[in-house]
Amino acid sequence: MPDSPHPAPLPLVTVVGIAAGGLGDLSDALRDLVLRAPVVLGGARHLDLLPDVPGQRRLPWPTPLRAGLPALLASLGERSVVALASGDPLLSGVGTTLIDVLGGDRVVIHPGVSSVALARARLGWADESCAVVSLVGRHPALVLRELAPGRRLLVLSSDEHTPGAVAGLLTQVGYAASLLHVLGNLGSSAESHVSGGAADWSHGSPRLNVLGLELRGPRLHGWTPGLPDDAFEHDGQLTKRDLRASALSRLAPVPGDHLWDVGAGAGSVGIEWMRAHPTCTATAVEADTSRADRISRNATRLGVPGLDVVTGTAPGALAGLRRPDAVFVGGGSTTPGLLDTCRSALPPGGRLVTHGVTLETEQLLAQAHGEHGGELTRIAVETAAPVGSFTGWTPARTVTQWVYTRGA
Repeated sequence: MPDSPHPAPLPLVTVVGIAAGGLGDLSDALRDLVLRAPVVLGGARHLDLLPDVPGQRRLPWPTPLRAGLPALLASLGERSVVALASGDPLLSGVGTTLIDVLGGDRVVIHPGVSSVALARARLGWADESCAVVSLVGRHPALVLRELAPGRRLLVLSSDEHTPGAVAGLLTQVGYAASLLHVLGNLGSSAESHVSGGAADWSHGSPRLNVLGLELRGPRLHGWTPGLPDDAFEHDGQLTKRDLRASALSRLAPVPGDHLWDVGAGAGSVGIEWMRAHPTCTATAVEADTSRADRISRNATRLGVPGLDVVTGTAPGALAGLRRPDAVFVGGGSTTPGLLDTCRSALPPGGRLVTHGVTLETEQLLAQAHGEHGGELTRIAVETAAPVGSFTGWTPARTVTQWVYTRGA
């Protein structure tokens, strides 16, 4: 909500989770709460499930939800409001958004049985035996990060097109033998369950569905730093595997952290940062438009389609970006003002990792190390390669790495 000298009074919102069949599974107290509320908010589908109540005001969610919600709530004043949600309102639900907008002291949650719990029950899958991925309003390629042979996934679908899109992605990456279960309208009289293979998936799906995946395919990529270089499409501008692993170990991603990948090239550092945890985010800054496009393709193929790609030259392109918890500079460190801009953008405890291969960059990093401290390392990597009929060591360019952590 925007700040003002006299902020508008806000409602107290009670969020009630209901099943696809309506109010039938609610306790008497919760059913009475919904039917006596002067104002009820919800999606059109939820509001249509309510019986007629004379004088009750029913308002659909605004579109887009997050942008329109503050004004809608402000228009309701301090009255008590009931909001309807599907199952557990805090499982990829509107409850989370309401708490973000109003604060936890203005929102009361009464969860119902979640679609995930119902899906597990129908499939007989223990909670600890499967992972959950939400594709509600998100790119289907998010499932690609989760692939591993023999793994089970529950996917919260965005709509009726999600199962077909996921089946197509699985087939493209060698997981065509995977089995799909589409569980539609869970908890309602119209509940359905359709199963089939990804390779020949042709079934229609209800708009409300949860997708169960039994994954069958090859081992692809791990989550530890240092994916093979050929996992990325690139034109040679790529932080190579061993150097990337070294950089990421010092960037030290933890859940919720945000990275700037400056001079991103193929986007490999930002992509691996985001693969470390589903809540890690990154902005890749790249001046070359063809490379920027390539970064987006790499990110989608490796299961992190949410990577933000900014086309522009740093440090100017860094203005206005979300504040980072860590910054990687893979090239361009000698650009005037770049390192100072990156260093000053960090919060206390933020990490900066910079690589250089030229004498000029090495001198700059040595100077920065002398002024600000940190860790200065030279990394030399050699790989075995044929030398005639024998095998010898082929050295790559030695890289100077400066690591800086901002103090309190």
